[in-house]
This record gives sequence, C-alpha cells and structure tokens, in this order.
Amino acid sequence: MHTSSETQSVADPIPAVTAEDLLKNVTECLDSNKAEDIVSIDLAGKSGIADYIVIANGRSQRQVAALADYVVKDLKKAGHKNIVVEGLAQADWVLIDANDVVVHIFRPEVRSFYSLDKMWGADLETGKTDETVN
Repeated sequence: MHTSSETQSVADPIPAVTAEDLLKNVTECLDSNKAEDIVSIDLAGKSGIADYIVIANGRSQRQVAALADYVVKDLKKAGHKNIVVEGLAQADWVLIDANDVVVHIFRPEVRSFYSLDKMWGADLETGKTDETVN
C-alpha cells in the first residue's frame, strides 16, 4: 500500500485562525468593497459574545446585502466554518456571526437608530472607544 507524503495524518495540527486575523480579513474585505464608516470594537475580556464587533454601513439595501455576501464568501474561502447570517432577506441590517468576530452591516439611518457604536464602544472603566478603521 502506497501513501502520499501530502496526506495529513490525524495527529497533524490544523492551523488556527486567530481573532485578530479574522478581524483583519473582515475589515479588509469591507474596505475593499466600499463599505463606509467601518468601526471595530475590542470586546476581549469584556464580553463572552465575541472578541471583536465590526460595524459598517452600506448605502442601500442592495449594497448591505452585497457587502454581507462578500464577507461570508471571504470567510469561507479562508476556511472559516459555522458562520451564521441574519437579516439578509431585508438587508436593512445584516448580522454575521463568525464566532470570534461579529459583523453588523447597516444602512446609515438604521445604524443611527440602534447606536451599537455607542452601546458597545464605550469602555466602562475609561470611557474610551476603539478606533475607526477608515
């Protein structure tokens, strides 16, 4: 019986994608596809929901849906699995849960109404918010 040297054994470790790598992947994808007002919020040690939340705008329902599609395809291409997407049918606000990073893509007026930036961006001890990506 001949075995290929390219075959991974069961003991070979699968390379892990860090939350920071995932965050970089998501923000670069959003930026390159013309999302607006991209903000990342570091939640590590503050919440069990995720390590980061990314919030961005699309100018219309069509762009919000397209941005969500680009992000999901990019994550899958990078080997990320178990991605949950909510709100794609209406595309006023799409949530992409990639475990360590949760992405919210809004139309501007919907983002303004919910003010997630203010809710999650405030550091309870110092009052600081994380920086905007673009």
